[in-house]
Amino acid sequence: MPAAVIFDLDGVLVDSEQLWNGAKEELVRETGGAWRDDAPTTMMGMSSPEWSAYLRDDLGVPLDAGEISRQVVARMEARYRRALPLLPGAADAVRALAARWPVGLASSANRELIDLVLELAGFGDAFGVTVSSEEVERGKPAPDVYLAAARGLGVEARNCVAIEDSSSGLRAAAAAGMTVIAVPNPHYAPHPDALALAAAAVPVVGDVTPSLVELVAGRGL
Repeated sequence: MPAAVIFDLDGVLVDSEQLWNGAKEELVRETGGAWRDDAPTTMMGMSSPEWSAYLRDDLGVPLDAGEISRQVVARMEARYRRALPLLPGAADAVRALAARWPVGLASSANRELIDLVLELAGFGDAFGVTVSSEEVERGKPAPDVYLAAARGLGVEARNCVAIEDSSSGLRAAAAAGMTVIAVPNPHYAPHPDALALAAAAVPVVGDVTPSLVELVAGRGL
């Protein structure tokens, strides 16, 4: 049996990757920078200090990294307050798994947005720990945020099941030694080599049931 289940946020519980990229592209264009078509995939999994530096150094946003992060977060907060894009079955999956195991969250999102999403979604109380990659040394695909979430739950990372959608996220969870269930992001499909790291793949997070977690844990742990 797994010791805990750890969710990603963007692309797993909320359909938000395109919102993030829209907010970043708006800022780049409004401040005279040069947006690139490959910017979304380049930034996938980056922590806020990492993508803020990328917008400044590579895309030419003439602001310091802290101000870049604040402005993008403000745009994201406005979008979420207008309409939170929860993915099908997100609430049911969180509640069902939290009834069986300790549940954590390991996200690349800023702390303010993690807290806002869980407040608006109404299931924040299900999580024993939430960690933003801005709170650890390295963003995904490094395992830091997953290792921190496991520590916060008081369990060994190798005894956890992680739920991820992107190449960087799948690699991060696997590098932490976790058994991984993939919910492939339809907007930014994971690379085949990253998807191969998953013990199972399902179309939507609502398909991640306690039975599936038990099954993959029995194989992977």
